[in-house]
Amino acid sequence: MIASLADVQRLEQQPYEQAIPQRTTYGLIASAAARHAQRVAFNYLPNGDIAAEPVRVSYAQLLANIHRAANLFRSLGVAPDDAVAILAPNIPETHYALWGAQVAGRACPINYLLQPDHIAALLKAAGVKLLVALGPNDELDVWSTVQKVRALHDIPVLQIAPGRFDQLDAQPDILTFDPALTPGRIAAFFHTGGTTGAPKLAQHTHGNEAHTSWFAHHYYGFDEHTVEVNGFPLFHVAGAFVYGLALLAVGATQVLPTLSGMRNAAFVKNYWKFCERERVTALACVPTILATLVNQPVDADISTVKVAYTGGSPLPGELAAQFEQRLRIPVRNILGMTECAGLVSIEPFAAPRVPGSTGLRLPYTEVRAVAWKDGEVQLDRPCATGETGVVVLRGPHVSPGYTDAARNAGMFEGEWLISGDLGHIDAQGYLHITGRAKDVIIRGSHNIDPGLVEEAFLAHPAVALCAVVGEPDAYAGELPVAFVTLKPGARMDAAALLAEVAPQVYERPAAPKRVTVIDAMPMTAIGKIYKPALRLRAIEVKLTEMLAEAGAAGPGVTVQAVEQGGTLSAVVTLADLSRERDLRGKLAAIAVPVVFRAA
Repeated sequence: MIASLADVQRLEQQPYEQAIPQRTTYGLIASAAARHAQRVAFNYLPNGDIAAEPVRVSYAQLLANIHRAANLFRSLGVAPDDAVAILAPNIPETHYALWGAQVAGRACPINYLLQPDHIAALLKAAGVKLLVALGPNDELDVWSTVQKVRALHDIPVLQIAPGRFDQLDAQPDILTFDPALTPGRIAAFFHTGGTTGAPKLAQHTHGNEAHTSWFAHHYYGFDEHTVEVNGFPLFHVAGAFVYGLALLAVGATQVLPTLSGMRNAAFVKNYWKFCERERVTALACVPTILATLVNQPVDADISTVKVAYTGGSPLPGELAAQFEQRLRIPVRNILGMTECAGLVSIEPFAAPRVPGSTGLRLPYTEVRAVAWKDGEVQLDRPCATGETGVVVLRGPHVSPGYTDAARNAGMFEGEWLISGDLGHIDAQGYLHITGRAKDVIIRGSHNIDPGLVEEAFLAHPAVALCAVVGEPDAYAGELPVAFVTLKPGARMDAAALLAEVAPQVYERPAAPKRVTVIDAMPMTAIGKIYKPALRLRAIEVKLTEMLAEAGAAGPGVTVQAVEQGGTLSAVVTLADLSRERDLRGKLAAIAVPVVFRAA
């Protein structure tokens, strides 16, 4: 088990081929199934009722159904260079499709919450030949999206559901063809770049995915006796590899919580009871889930739970400390990217948590911080220990690039992957992420790290979540503003909250100009705070405030901020357009184009 950088370096003394027993995704699963055929791979929870019987799938059944899926795809014309798209939640049948597609050809799991035109564009960009999708279902309606997608891009569809997979049972449970898998063969396309914009598909080789999935357990301390809750979708690298294939590679068990995962309110309400019943040993989270669970009453025996792993967005130190103090469950942090099959660094379970750290680099990889000047990354200028720069990495897990090579610039530079994260590496080899280069708020001559400001708010007893973004300003460039949600039962006026927290912010220019208390944070499908939506909300809040100061607020007056092609603008609807000229001058301080329309 890895507990220090010295352990990583000792592991690296052996040849790479000896350190990793299988270098394809299929090889990892088949090897685990040979060792642990009758152990449970998945415990699927059909709903949030603790009395409902789970569906248990053994490793022998998993491997047989992967074979059936691969055979089915080949019989339907999927060749090694063809892709199978998947629009479905994290259920056993989706795993059969995901790993079977990587045997027959290439997998392309897609976020079913995207708009139909975006999904259709991804299908075209990936050269998808067949679509596997969740059929009509009252709990999770993916099927209506599928129909809209097919109207834009006609494609054959196989329906799946819990316990059902079209045409699967007619296939043999052993492979009927030689897949000729190699570490360098393309295994999958994973889309990235948020939920808006043109398609951006990262290519994964079998070697990329096998690298992260095999070496993770050295840090986790997981084995075949591990039972982990994996509520992440399989279109995200966290669900597929960080908490998915990494568990399958060692014969561990994943608890899959209903069709809607952690969005299922009944499951979350009974979360600790499920942990007791399934004898869960590890939790897979993002910080927002930690924040939910830390306020969830413990109504069960959770003594089997040994660790909570989190990642996907920065882990506030105050939140981690609260979780550990209240629940007596250690928290460990992870940094990952789609472009390197889900993992950059992991905090080892066998070592104490290092506040602010995302852990140690994976074996046989290199991670460094490099200088950043005028928005340009300088690969030839590595930072000194403790010095902040842009984090870059290279190794067997780094993707060969996007399907559209024109998009590689600025992200893939030779062997290096440019993360876009700001951070440093300490004397013990731990990586610390302090923010995103694109999230840094530039107020005059001050570079403001929103993460440090968010930490100050999260330390307040009334605050559950906080996100700080930049509000455009004609004089300062940007001004920091904060959005917060409050803990259940807490009541706090925004102005009073700002007055209490501002003295705790690390420097005066970083103190937010405004705090807005909201009912719920905008989230991505895996529970990360979606800051682009908050940047638009900040513009709307500011313009509404300015209209009120100008005496132009009232019935019929609305404000909508929009982003298109990276450019921000706003539309103001007025009941009386005769005020447009007067208001245009008064709204100039917002520093974004404003279009006026009649109500």
